[in-house]
Amino acid sequence: MRTFSSWVNSHLYILYTLTFSFNIFTAFLPNEIIRYFIGVMAIILVFISFKGASKLFKILCIIFSFTGLLFLMNAGLSIVLLPLYMSSNMSLLALLTVLPLMTSVVHAGRFDRRLNELMKGKVDNLGNLYVRSSITTYLLTGFINISALTLSQEVLQSSLQNIPQKTRKIFISKTTLRALALALIWSPTEIIVAITVDSTGISYLSLLPWLLLCSIIVISLDWIIGKKSFRSINVEHDKCVNQKIDFKKITVQIIKLVMALAIFLIVVILTGSLLQLSFILSVALVIPVFSLCWAIFIKRWKSYKVIGWKTWRERTNKMQNFVVLFLSLSLFSNSLNGTSFQDVIKQPFLAFSEYPIVILIFIQVVFLLGGLIGVHAIATIGVLFKVIQPLYGMVNPLSIGIVMITSALATATVGAYGVTVTMTSVATQQNPYRITLNNLPFCLLFGAIGISIGYFLL
Repeated sequence: MRTFSSWVNSHLYILYTLTFSFNIFTAFLPNEIIRYFIGVMAIILVFISFKGASKLFKILCIIFSFTGLLFLMNAGLSIVLLPLYMSSNMSLLALLTVLPLMTSVVHAGRFDRRLNELMKGKVDNLGNLYVRSSITTYLLTGFINISALTLSQEVLQSSLQNIPQKTRKIFISKTTLRALALALIWSPTEIIVAITVDSTGISYLSLLPWLLLCSIIVISLDWIIGKKSFRSINVEHDKCVNQKIDFKKITVQIIKLVMALAIFLIVVILTGSLLQLSFILSVALVIPVFSLCWAIFIKRWKSYKVIGWKTWRERTNKMQNFVVLFLSLSLFSNSLNGTSFQDVIKQPFLAFSEYPIVILIFIQVVFLLGGLIGVHAIATIGVLFKVIQPLYGMVNPLSIGIVMITSALATATVGAYGVTVTMTSVATQQNPYRITLNNLPFCLLFGAIGISIGYFLL
């Protein structure tokens, strides 16, 4: 039995891929029997994945599942219908499954190594390095998502050994986490962005300029503050440190990445438009084909094949947290629709429908408090969108979408139990609550700029 269990855990990628593929199939050829089968598979996946999930996600899964079952019984629905309520978030899981392929082609093309040279060059003080490391993390995040955090922090840890430990920890936790969060708010491969596009019905292109504006404003302010805060600290380099940076080569790499991202976005939008698919499903379908074509175009197919297979298999085998969260959240969200409890939750929002600024601020507060106590932003956004949809006729959905995204991703810098803060805590060997305190002013500024833009668009 133990051998079989071990085999299943090491081959979860097969089970996940088959189930998600069936779900994509139903987007083209809807079939109630297959849909029911996918729901049954979703229940099986929850049970299989539960053991490998972290404590936080287990708790969230239990809460959403138990509450969802109560809602079903309250609505007088048969338990036989349970599978039909389990698969609505399957497209999100499909997107998460293919994301490592995009990361792999960036690694195979060695774009990440080139950009990291920005942080390895000689600088006079930490103020200048703050901007450089922020730019590097920002650019990498647009393509390799959260992996950029690990790469940037590893380089900074090794190059700042001569800096006092306390200063080094604060520096790394500020520059990398903040740049990551600001790059994610406009990234088409970010789950929060994808959920918002599909939930509000606002096109990604409508959101993009405002999200970029918010990102540019906040990161510019952060560079000014960061440079001023750290410029008094000189950086001593070893003799082996390269003093010259080939900015021409790095600029070429950046241009290539920007062009690749632009082409990717065009293909995603055309795919969604031609096939009448959701934004999430469009991105999930385009990534495998695009990353393969990109690898062939830059003549890195062999490297991509090795890196891609290994990375994809390892990451997919470790998706238990997201599987138990998204599938239990499907049950909760879908069963909530058939109850009067949904009307109760909506009341606070409807009460302030004539004061949209209050609603926008409330969204920010909910995400911040949720992040501080350990509730994942994806869980929060899933619930909020269910209760806030009736307000679309009174409050511009574009404003709601912008505030949802900025509020959710601002917590990536302060959520003591979140993945990004936890990774930084381990990398820098500091208390996660210390990271939270250091980044809380930034989080509030980030949220305030997002709310200001959202309010301007009302």
